[in-house]
Amino acid sequence: MDKVAGLAPVADATDDQLRSVYAVPRLPWLRVNFVETIDGAATGESGKSGSINNAADKRIFDQLRAQADVIVIGAGTARVEGYKPADKPIVVVTSSGRVPESLVGAPAGSVLVATHAQSSGLAALRSELGEDNVLVLGESAVDLGALKTALADRGFANLLSEGGPTLFSDMLAAGVVDEVCTTTVPRLVGGEYIRIAHGPVLDVDLSLATLLEEDGTLIGRWFVGR
Repeated sequence: MDKVAGLAPVADATDDQLRSVYAVPRLPWLRVNFVETIDGAATGESGKSGSINNAADKRIFDQLRAQADVIVIGAGTARVEGYKPADKPIVVVTSSGRVPESLVGAPAGSVLVATHAQSSGLAALRSELGEDNVLVLGESAVDLGALKTALADRGFANLLSEGGPTLFSDMLAAGVVDEVCTTTVPRLVGGEYIRIAHGPVLDVDLSLATLLEEDGTLIGRWFVGR
């Protein structure tokens, strides 16, 4: 197989090579990572990304997590995907102020929640997680620009978001995304599955930084507005 972007196929690349390819150019930096099918679906029939991903995608997923200081995830996606505590803090973005069941009772400090001042669950969140682990950003909606700044101020400057599609769309609209990583698997699923960005119409320019390939799977790294 031909080499792409100076690397052998993902399976043959060393961890050091991938670490170099995916190094962030500056801090703070927010990248978003998704897997999708050729026809743009963000999930398969199970409603989870795990129904469409593959070994090449998992390799990049693990590499991005290894580099990140923190993982940012929408509450809905965390519930659907069954997120559990990881070796990096998980920041759940939620308007309702409800912690996904799979993250309830997580070790102190391993789960942070970003919500807004009018959230109905704010008092319960503070009681459950401790006030220091609850970020109140915005009056009636989560201020995503303030979230990026608040996390950087806490030392979490290399930010990785794993969606979901609504949070991604909101982040793009807020202008806080620096990088988009996509794994496009060689599958077609049809139907009416949600795409990786779901929300109001957007027009965001991207520039291709890296394109890797593995048995028909295309793994792209895109910079926003560059």
